[in-house]
Amino acid sequence: MGDVASATALWWAVVVSGIYHGVNPGMGWPLAVSAALMERRRGSFFRALAALAGGHLLSVMSVLLPFTVLLVLVEWQREIQIGAACLVIALGLYLLVNRRHPRFLARIPPSRLALWSFLAAIAHGAGLMLVPIYLGICQTIATDAGHAAADSLIGGNITIAVTVAVVHTASMTVSGGALGLAVYHWMGLKFLSKGWFNLDLVWALSLVLVGGVALLTVH
Repeated sequence: MGDVASATALWWAVVVSGIYHGVNPGMGWPLAVSAALMERRRGSFFRALAALAGGHLLSVMSVLLPFTVLLVLVEWQREIQIGAACLVIALGLYLLVNRRHPRFLARIPPSRLALWSFLAAIAHGAGLMLVPIYLGICQTIATDAGHAAADSLIGGNITIAVTVAVVHTASMTVSGGALGLAVYHWMGLKFLSKGWFNLDLVWALSLVLVGGVALLTVH
């Protein structure tokens, strides 16, 4: 019963983190609004949103999959979880100290939204934030990982990793898309120029929080 409750809470964390990333302007929904306003077509908004979602999904997968392979080393699972938690905390602390946005993102042309989304998610640690949650889900599902064959262990964890990435990206896309549509239909460019809200500090602190919680729950 405890594992079921833990797994449910972790899956909700995947969804909530997706919503959180979605409403953050730094993940790109204003770019989708800008595309629709410039081309004066709502279809442009959804095409841009799809490109942003695709880039974010690839970014999350590129972070989760290496940890999936590492989990084959069953005897090192505790160390892997501690290392992942420390990485998340370190990135959060770095973003607290260095508050500037990566300059290379500004050099990517607007036509390459998927690439921009991929690199923005990597730079902000969106996928890395999910690693402790993903490792926790694997821990609640694996019943006797020490006696499982390596190939089946990888297969099971890849399935979980893909599901985590898809659920997270879907939550991000729906929340960011809903906010973007509201801006496009009712608020317009005035909101983008005067109503911009910056979540950088909250983002950095949340990375430290997620890593800290993961570190405390390692056993």
